[in-house]
Amino acid sequence: LKKELKQIILWKLFYYSYILVLPLLLVPVSPWLTLLGFVTMHAITGFSLSIVFQTAHVMPDNIYPLPDDDGNMENNWAIHQMLTTSNFSPKSRIFSWFIGGLNYQVEHHLFANICHVHYKDISKIVVETAKEHGVPYRTQRNFMLALWNHYKMLRHLGRVEYIPVKS
Repeated sequence: LKKELKQIILWKLFYYSYILVLPLLLVPVSPWLTLLGFVTMHAITGFSLSIVFQTAHVMPDNIYPLPDDDGNMENNWAIHQMLTTSNFSPKSRIFSWFIGGLNYQVEHHLFANICHVHYKDISKIVVETAKEHGVPYRTQRNFMLALWNHYKMLRHLGRVEYIPVKS
C-alpha cells in the first residue's frame, strides 16, 4: 500500500510539474491565464467524461440489481454488464473516434482489453449472442437521444421519494 501511495504521489507531482509549474515558469503570459487554462481544461474534460459515462450507465432502461442478504448477485458478471450498460451513436464513426469507442460501453465493459476500433464489429456478435440467451442489449440511436433519455432518468430520480433502509 505504501508503494502504491508513493507512486501516486510521484505521478501527481510529475503531472502538476509539467502541466502547471513549467508553463507558469516558462511561458511569457500572466500566471492567471495559465491557471485559467488549467482549470478550463479540467472542467471541459470532466464534463465531457461525465456526460459520456452518465449516458451509458444512468438510463431509464438500464437495470440496477441489488445483492441478496448474503451479498450475492443474481447474475454473473457478463450479464450484469449487459443489464447495467447502454450504448449510443453506433453508426457515427466520427463520434466513436472522438470519444475512443466509449459509445460502445457494452463492448467496452465486456472486452476492456480489446482496442476500441474493433467494438463496432464485436457489437454485432454481442447483439446476436444476447438475443440467443434472452439478455437485453441496449443502444440509443444517437447521442442527443441518449442525453434526452438520461435527462428523463434524472428527472424521474429527482421525483422519487427517498425511503431510508433500516439497518
